[in-house]
Amino acid sequence: MSLVLDTAPVPPAERAEYWHEAVSHTFIPLDVRLLEDEPAAGTITSHRLGALQVSLVQAGPQRVVRTAGLIARGGEDHLTLALQHRGTARLGQDGHQVLLRPGTFAISDAGRPFAKELPEPFAFTAFHWPRSAVGVSDEDLRVLTATAFDPGSGTAALVAAYLECLARSADSLGPEVAGRLATTALDLLAVLAHERTGRSVAGAPEAAGATLARVKDHILRHLGDPDLSPERIAAAHHVSVRYLHKIFQFEGVTVARWIQQQRLAMCRRDLARPAGALTVASVAARWGFVSASHFSRSFRSAYGLSPREWRAGTGPDPVRRRPSGGRAGEAAARAAYGVAV
Repeated sequence: MSLVLDTAPVPPAERAEYWHEAVSHTFIPLDVRLLEDEPAAGTITSHRLGALQVSLVQAGPQRVVRTAGLIARGGEDHLTLALQHRGTARLGQDGHQVLLRPGTFAISDAGRPFAKELPEPFAFTAFHWPRSAVGVSDEDLRVLTATAFDPGSGTAALVAAYLECLARSADSLGPEVAGRLATTALDLLAVLAHERTGRSVAGAPEAAGATLARVKDHILRHLGDPDLSPERIAAAHHVSVRYLHKIFQFEGVTVARWIQQQRLAMCRRDLARPAGALTVASVAARWGFVSASHFSRSFRSAYGLSPREWRAGTGPDPVRRRPSGGRAGEAAARAAYGVAV
């Protein structure tokens, strides 16, 4: 199901605030400045496909900045690939500057400051995901960010074609199929990263990559099973436990650690939503944690505060708080709890 945010019904004088909150709560905390005296209407149409959020963004000229202060407020564990459709964009990060034209794409890392200038009416599709979903090191990310990928040929062409097709089909996909296709998309991005950084992938043949994609999809569909283990996963895919551990070495993380990262991400998402019938312990149990104390320790280690502090919205990440006040607050709330993790 899609979530659509549209500023057309909003009076022009109120659009800047509305749009700023909608963008920040759909993605990550950002400083958004519109470059028109009378801002044009903008829309964001978002879909959730497994670990991947897909959002078509259309609006008028603007400048978007991610500062160190905004990083401290949350979202630093996410990456965004922007596939340009209309207009141009200039992205700067880590001292690199790149000009995006229609058909090209670039990746930005929310864990480091960046700026993006869109000097004319534009449209692009943003693919937004947690870095834990793709096995790419921080060193490799610094090579990939603010780099223009021209999908004229090779792996970049395959990635762009797949992502465009996935975005067009997003509204018609069931949850299980969407999750599997999103896993494939993230695996393609990992291949692109290895290719761009010149790392050898000879040790990870295609068969191993395909098995890894299937295993990750299996894990995501069984996160709530407290008995999910390397032994059971290996048996379900007719491979040895040793081989399972080997293919996860290509991700730079152990099987158990990857499972825990995905469980914590899902708990974080559920706890960020308005408090309902589920207690913190119920959320933990829902995603496979058998010990409430272990869950709390793991959550604090990963995010720097307890699950209850996260739910209460007393921490530094404003994405967890339900905004209030006017149309801008309504848009932000719909984005934060309908789409954003």
